Amino acid sequence: MAPEDRFDELVGELLTVDGVSPPAGGRRFGSQALRYEGRIIAMLAHGRLTVKLPRPRVDELVAEGTGARFDTGTGAPMREWFMLDARSRLPWLDLVKEALAYAQRPGGGSAAPRPSVLREPPPATARRPR
Repeated sequence: MAPEDRFDELVGELLTVDGVSPPAGGRRFGSQALRYEGRIIAMLAHGRLTVKLPRPRVDELVAEGTGARFDTGTGAPMREWFMLDARSRLPWLDLVKEALAYAQRPGGGSAAPRPSVLREPPPATARRPR
């Protein structure tokens, strides 16, 4: 089965979970990703399943030789993103369920949001009547 078809099957299976949304479509990064409460949990990248997991789990999977850290093309592999090797026999659904469980944890499997910077509007310039 083609990777796209396998991924579509996964999406169909997980859409019954509250907070899970299907890929939105389009060409931007993440537009073809499965999301939980707006955060990407799984996607296809270069025809390979890519999931967000805790760093120790990614370390373990990489050490087992089942895949590699995901790299967006900058040469800096991402610590919490794992790209499954196309020849791996690991079940895709199990990995995506792990990613979902990670996203459901307190903190949502992501870094703490940065506080917004509130800026005061510039002072209005006083105009003198003419």
